[in-house]
Amino acid sequence: MVCEKILGSLYEEKFAGLSVDYVEIQWHEAFTRLHRKTSGQGEDVGIRMGHEILKRGLRQNDVIYADSEKVIAVRIPPSEAIRMTVDKEHPHQIAKLCYEVGNTHTSMFRGEDAYTFYAPYHEALLDKVDRICGVTGEKVLKSFDFGQALSSSVNDHHH
Repeated sequence: MVCEKILGSLYEEKFAGLSVDYVEIQWHEAFTRLHRKTSGQGEDVGIRMGHEILKRGLRQNDVIYADSEKVIAVRIPPSEAIRMTVDKEHPHQIAKLCYEVGNTHTSMFRGEDAYTFYAPYHEALLDKVDRICGVTGEKVLKSFDFGQALSSSVNDHHH
């Protein structure tokens, strides 16, 4: 089967009661137009999105196929990430953190509150974060939500 557009979100009423099969898209593949995947239930799935996906990206629970019995939705599996927490006593360090992460051309995401941020894991960035006064970094597993992106370098090569 070939899926060529996003039909909505899994939680929309029109998909209620249908069985759900997932196709996994890694966070760094989310802004790619073409994919060939195997769904969780073993179905061969071709994905051929239009150019709009280069800006929007595929997101968790996007429905890319639906019939009267089932839907196929996107699942963004967790990947290694850095949780970066700014001490509430040092809120001015948020700007420094954003600068340092941006300087590495790494995507950055909002966290659970105004003092928590996430970025894809790499050891050099974790070391850099840990050297910023009032900021701690820790390696965690995280499913990235591009709706929470502060910056995204994933698709910089698609102009």
